[in-house]
Amino acid sequence: MISGIEDKALELGFDEVGFCQADISSITSKNLIKFIDKGRHGEMKWMSDNLDRRLKPVNMWKDAKSAVVVLANYSNNQNPLHYLKKKNNGLISLYAKNKDYHKWIKGRLKNLASWTSSKTKVEVKVFVDTAPLMEKPLAESAGLGWIGKHTNLISKNFGNWTFIGIMLLNVKIFSRKKTIKNSCGSCSKCIDICPTKAFPKPYELDARKCISYLTIEHKSHIPRKFRSLLGNRIYGCDDCLAICPWNKFAKLSSHIAFLAKKELDNISLAKLSSIDELEFRKMYKGSPIKRIGRNQFIRNVLIAMGNSSSRIMIPHVLRLIYDNSPLVRVAAIWALGKLSKKIFNFEKNKNFRNENENDVRNEWILMHNELEGGFKNK
Repeated sequence: MISGIEDKALELGFDEVGFCQADISSITSKNLIKFIDKGRHGEMKWMSDNLDRRLKPVNMWKDAKSAVVVLANYSNNQNPLHYLKKKNNGLISLYAKNKDYHKWIKGRLKNLASWTSSKTKVEVKVFVDTAPLMEKPLAESAGLGWIGKHTNLISKNFGNWTFIGIMLLNVKIFSRKKTIKNSCGSCSKCIDICPTKAFPKPYELDARKCISYLTIEHKSHIPRKFRSLLGNRIYGCDDCLAICPWNKFAKLSSHIAFLAKKELDNISLAKLSSIDELEFRKMYKGSPIKRIGRNQFIRNVLIAMGNSSSRIMIPHVLRLIYDNSPLVRVAAIWALGKLSKKIFNFEKNKNFRNENENDVRNEWILMHNELEGGFKNK
């Protein structure tokens, strides 16, 4: 059975396959409970709501006995760290520069499930990372890699650039692969590079400080203390993945669906700032970016514009001072203050009294106070 499933998975386009018991260690479960108890999941209420189901695969499906774990390599040979210097352009996380990977993986997993059921008569269920299932510990148990100090899976064959899919079976099968020893050693590059210090210690993440969380999962105003640290990252962050030395083994993905689309790669912030709701939906149709919505996306773009130190951004920021969304207006006010004290003061005098939203009024006041405290850029 194992050989047949493995061959079929590779035929369907997955890059590596492993097998393990459908179980999560008590240590991993306790760490997840600790993560939730400390509130480190932030606004991701779905994590706490589904905590019991997330702790063990059998809590999702009582008949689960084994897991088939598949990896899909999405590396496009780009180093995201090189794009951090291009401050006038928006940096999108590598995984989101093409179509939503969930559909690619789930479609092929369903094909694998249908084939498995027809050939073996076992019952199966498939999961991608939208389900309350801890894929990374299962991938580690299946011998496909180890969980690094940045809490992500590291593969000896593909570095840090893999998507994970799971197929649960109601029969016991055993892996032919041994679990891979954690090979992080004394390296702490992933911890040290994090701009917002989102790792309290190795193997622990505080999502509330993570730039991926702040730009994607955090729906309201980005806390002021983190805004300058976002740089030009407008959707996600790959720093802790990209710095890992194990990426020397990464290979260019053979899947065209994962390679960066030109229109989603290294795009001008000025251009992005001009899109309305309809243009946003059209531009990001089929992309994971679409789910955060236009207003949250423009919020991120404006923070990046404020971090650009480029005065050519000012006309674009000024237009968004009058946007219908308070989320956008707050970010525009912050960005304007970062780019020009003189123009900020002029716009504040013109707009403050007419603003009805408390959050927006408060941002005018906070930025004014910040500028009066010693802002150098005129």
